[in-house]
Amino acid sequence: MSDYPKNYTWIMAEFAEAVEAHQRFGQELQKAGPLKGKNAQLIQLAGAAAARSEGAVHSHVKRALAAGATPDEIYHAIILLASTIGFPAVAAALSWAREMVARH
Repeated sequence: MSDYPKNYTWIMAEFAEAVEAHQRFGQELQKAGPLKGKNAQLIQLAGAAAARSEGAVHSHVKRALAAGATPDEIYHAIILLASTIGFPAVAAALSWAREMVARH
C-alpha cells in the first residue's frame, strides 16, 4: 500500500468495504465490453483529465504504462482533449501525466 497517496491509504483503511466494492465495480466494468488493456486505460485517463482529477490522472497514467501504453500515447490521449475541455485543463493534465511518466 505504500505506493498509494497518503489520503487514499487512509480512505482504504477507514472505508475498506466501500473501497473493495468500488474496486470490484471497476473490474466488472473492464469486463463489460471489448475495450481492454491500454485502450481502456487511455479512455479512463481522458475522463480523469476532463474531470480535472489529478489523483485519477496519476492513477490512470500508471495503469496505462503498466498496460503497455507509451508516454507518447498517454500525452496524445490528453492533448486530443484540447478542443473539448480547453487548453488550460489539458496543460494541467499533461503536467500531472509527465510527473508520473518521470517516476516510472
